[in-house]
Amino acid sequence: MQSKHRIFAEDLLLAAEGEDHFDRVPDSLVLIIFNKLADARSLGRCSAVSRRFNALVPLVDDACLRIDRVIPADDGGDALGLAGAPRPRAVLSHLLKSMLLAVLKPFAHCDAKSGGGGGKHAPQQHHSPAQVLKNFSSIRNLRMELPVSDVGTDDGVILKWKAVFGTTLQSCVILGGTKVEKAAAGTHASMPAAAAESESSGDDSGSIPESFYTNGGLKLRVVWTISSLIAAATRHYLLREIVKEHPTLEQVALTDAQGQGTLAMGRDQLKEFRDKPLAAAAAANRTQVPACNMKLRYAPMLELSDGTRIHGATLVVIKPVGGEAGGIGGGRKELDDFVADAFDGPFREAVGVLSKRRTYLLEMNGF
Repeated sequence: MQSKHRIFAEDLLLAAEGEDHFDRVPDSLVLIIFNKLADARSLGRCSAVSRRFNALVPLVDDACLRIDRVIPADDGGDALGLAGAPRPRAVLSHLLKSMLLAVLKPFAHCDAKSGGGGGKHAPQQHHSPAQVLKNFSSIRNLRMELPVSDVGTDDGVILKWKAVFGTTLQSCVILGGTKVEKAAAGTHASMPAAAAESESSGDDSGSIPESFYTNGGLKLRVVWTISSLIAAATRHYLLREIVKEHPTLEQVALTDAQGQGTLAMGRDQLKEFRDKPLAAAAAANRTQVPACNMKLRYAPMLELSDGTRIHGATLVVIKPVGGEAGGIGGGRKELDDFVADAFDGPFREAVGVLSKRRTYLLEMNGF
């Protein structure tokens, strides 16, 4: 609720300048402008310009919020919640348990508090996303952007992911490569996109070479997969208050400035998120990841039509065991469409080429 004594810019100007001709612009047009602006903080500043703007800003349909501060998750305890995991039932189970705590670093999450003083009781200097958005009553499409990506990678490594959540994971696609070579300026690939085989790959069928299992290639892909799932589950957990307080939401996307990953929720996912209780991972600020089936496709070297080369190109498509058919990726066609449209530009092309490769089925326990 606004203070009765709030002073707007118009109060300071109208007396000196007379009639405000901007009042002739209809509200519908002003809302179109505000929806194009979208940035939540800029819209908040607009609301202080006049009483009219103050009444119109909460009615925008589209909002974008760029989060400018993250803090690391607490280091204490089993941050990955594996204590109560079921007994191994798949080839990756032992590998997953042994690697998680040793390899993965605590993931960052956004928080309302600044770390300025370095202590737990440092004064609050930043508003939480929920606080920034609390005065918006009609948001339908929300995009939030973290300042950094969740998953750290070595220089030259490409890692991109997109996940869809309702109350829990519904589907996820991960694209990775150990090295990316851009085509030199002025040169173009003369052939359509194709998977170029190295000498160790054996044949043209898309089989994974034996060296993939012995030189750490499989281990690296497991790390990519688990890291991306934890990042997605952490982002999902952060949205609970926002989704609860904004029943008008129809689309939500939580991305990062580097474009590494996207958590997406549509109308059906948001309804499920509101109606069903969220299962939080033990001792971790994230949603629990269910047991999943994974399809892995691999090419030692992928050459795209623009000349870009991706070494160690890997596509992983993930779906919960026994996933319901109602969500995105529930049926085969829906899942294929989701995978094909997950990324833009050359990465979209890379997914299309890798999707034609031989598929390797893996299974992963929940964590």
